[in-house]
Amino acid sequence: MKRIYLSLLIFIFTLAAYAQQSPRLIVRGDDMGYSHSGNLALLKCFKEGFQTSIEVIVPSPWFPEAVQMLKDNPGADIGIHLALTSEWDNVKWRPVSDCPSLCDEDGYFYPMVRANKNYPKRAIMENSWKIEDVEKEFRAQIELALKKLPTITHLSSHMGCTGISEEVRALTKKLSKEYKIPIDPEPVDVSYVSYEGPHKTSEQKIESFLKMLDKLQPGKTYMFVDHPGLNDAELQAIHHIGYEDVAADRQGVTDLFTSARVKAAIKEKKIALIGYRDLK
Repeated sequence: MKRIYLSLLIFIFTLAAYAQQSPRLIVRGDDMGYSHSGNLALLKCFKEGFQTSIEVIVPSPWFPEAVQMLKDNPGADIGIHLALTSEWDNVKWRPVSDCPSLCDEDGYFYPMVRANKNYPKRAIMENSWKIEDVEKEFRAQIELALKKLPTITHLSSHMGCTGISEEVRALTKKLSKEYKIPIDPEPVDVSYVSYEGPHKTSEQKIESFLKMLDKLQPGKTYMFVDHPGLNDAELQAIHHIGYEDVAADRQGVTDLFTSARVKAAIKEKKIALIGYRDLK
């Protein structure tokens, strides 16, 4: 009887200790390298805001600048944002390996992963891609990233490209194990969260983010993902059919990630901001 009572006490105290733990939140900024504007915004959100992780697209046109910026600002939690698409109409990028089955007739990545009515037959999954080419390209991206940014902490997926088939999922896990780089959101249980409400304008993003914070539970780990940018001439020229307001939308994310009001709420609610390296 005493043993049962002692076990029950331990269980109760364990639950109480767990309940007192702060919610943990990764705030992830995606797509570093897609534009100069994006690079500036992502760095601003890391230095002045509460963004805790930065995802870098290795084959993107502004990757060299991203590398230098991150070297000049050590401490950032950096992920390799594995990419097999070049989705924007006015700026394109090519693979960093020889992988013809992943490219269009001009040698660029296809704009979409899955079928899209606005881009008929312009998705990877609508074309005859080869797993050998996917492996070759993923390896090239990982190795170039590690060469330039050896502090990489994790892998993530641009536009869900690592999930185009079970074969590609298995390949990504194999590469993660081989290069000893965890795949988002491994190695622990992480719940994705998003805006709780409308999020078209900066003000709406802030309000809906604050509502989301109210739902975070003690002892649990969460991840919020969005794409910072600046509403300038460069980003106003970057868009694709179905997503034309890129500059205004991504400026809103920057406004959110640097909001003094949101930073105060995070502090008041005792939410622990963490990066991927803290998951290990």
